[in-house]
Amino acid sequence: MPIPDAEVHQVPAALDDSGLVSEVEPLVAQSTGRSRTLGVRSLLLGMCLAAARNAGTVTLTSVTNLLYFALSDQAREQLGVPRYPDHANGFEAAYGVVRRLFHRIEEAVDPSPLPKNHRLDRDLVACLLSEADPDELTRKRSLMPWIANRILAMSLRDAHVLLEGRWNGSAALDATVIGTYAKGLSSDSPVTASDPDAGWYVRTAKHKDPLVTDVPAQERVKKRLFGYDACLVVARDPDHDGAPLPDGSANPDVVPSLVVAFSLDKPSHRPSEVALEALQHVDPRYPRGYLAGDRLYPDQKAHKFQLPIRALGYQPVYDYAKDQLGVQAQFAGAELIEGNWYCPSMPQPLKDATKDLVGKKIDKQTWINRIRQRTAYLFMPKQRTDAEGHRRMMCPAEANRGQCSLKPYTLGRGIHLPLIDPAPSPVGSPTACTQRTITLPPEAGAQLWQPLQYGTAEWQRVYFRLRNAIEGMNGFGKDPFYERLESGGTRRIRGIAAQAILLAFQLAHANKRKLAAWAGSIALHGDHPHRRPTRRRKTKPLGTWTPEGYLTETTA
Repeated sequence: MPIPDAEVHQVPAALDDSGLVSEVEPLVAQSTGRSRTLGVRSLLLGMCLAAARNAGTVTLTSVTNLLYFALSDQAREQLGVPRYPDHANGFEAAYGVVRRLFHRIEEAVDPSPLPKNHRLDRDLVACLLSEADPDELTRKRSLMPWIANRILAMSLRDAHVLLEGRWNGSAALDATVIGTYAKGLSSDSPVTASDPDAGWYVRTAKHKDPLVTDVPAQERVKKRLFGYDACLVVARDPDHDGAPLPDGSANPDVVPSLVVAFSLDKPSHRPSEVALEALQHVDPRYPRGYLAGDRLYPDQKAHKFQLPIRALGYQPVYDYAKDQLGVQAQFAGAELIEGNWYCPSMPQPLKDATKDLVGKKIDKQTWINRIRQRTAYLFMPKQRTDAEGHRRMMCPAEANRGQCSLKPYTLGRGIHLPLIDPAPSPVGSPTACTQRTITLPPEAGAQLWQPLQYGTAEWQRVYFRLRNAIEGMNGFGKDPFYERLESGGTRRIRGIAAQAILLAFQLAHANKRKLAAWAGSIALHGDHPHRRPTRRRKTKPLGTWTPEGYLTETTA
């Protein structure tokens, strides 16, 4: 079916603004051999058209059909696409041109030295990896996400003004598994799969994602897929709930959740590095706010994840595993409990509140009450964080939240403030109890620290809205009627570089689809929206969150 010229003319502006062509052209430039008959710009334009017409899926056959047999003569002449006879031999010749250029591009940014489409002997794989130039692979590893994220950024071009003005920079981070078009083999197989860069994703009843395929019999496998982990960064402003306006139309001040960056690697392989790689490709013009992730991220080493994301300008928001509850670190006497610094003389039941809830020693309402009582023992900032990440903090007595016998000038402030009575110690009182302030360095408790007080209403709002945003985006992109991100059949070229490029077009299409649905649901000038807003189920309020579930508003 012929493509209207108007549809073709919509693509070049976004493509040229992305900087893709100028970056890719030098990578595939050749000084010898026959001149290319198809330019990089034309190929990328054809891939954009194919993605728009096929729900984000790009195949080289569809690109060939669009460029050589569906464009008007005028459009083809403007793009420098030669004419080929419209028969089997003509198609094969045109397809060969498209395929060779695409593979030159993906090979130029492929961080893997392993051949694709063949099952390789393990000894050969080890030899190829040992002989590869690590500096060259590192260079390509940085080029691959740059190219992929420039493709993704084209989908945000029209939403850039909205994101700059109506988004506070908060985001959610998560790795979602996508399949590859190759059959996975067991870890003890003498040969690799035909996509040697991919790996096994295994989710058991305990929600583990090991790299090995052998799972103990007592752990029921819920999901097994051979492919990659796509680490997505999804933009979401947690200050707004995203609910429709009273007339049922979408709120024009609340931008929908969008993928603003991503990175790709083997499942559960280098999660810290892959996450940082994705975050570094968020447009620097956007602000930086809260960053939420699942329980994988508080378990990373601080120098590999927590400190770097804070250096990028993000403030972490976490939930914790069972072994991360209670007192986890100390500095100058202050104790880090579930991400926040507290007075060391805080009563033990308050310190163990979440541990006791998880251990079923207390009920949910008791946990809520203890979380509220913790606020009186919380260390408060004296001043803003300096350029090096240091911050002066006051104990609760200095912050006028309590009265402490070690600081007589804080006594007599009224019975509404709790009296802190530290137990005597043979080694004397800690620095936090003898000085008016302490200076917390960025590395103090960095692995688990977060700025919001864990369990409070503010923490619930930020954490759950961000986490819901990325889970919702994962489901949105995996819709089998549209992008089908999880299906390896939508990306039929093997290798991590090809997968990253093809996935970028799918994520870009998901962004465009979400923006179109949002714009169509807005009522302008009092008129009815062009499309019916998303139906929302009538449910009870979530109430107050606890680690064991939800509590309704009736338990105040």
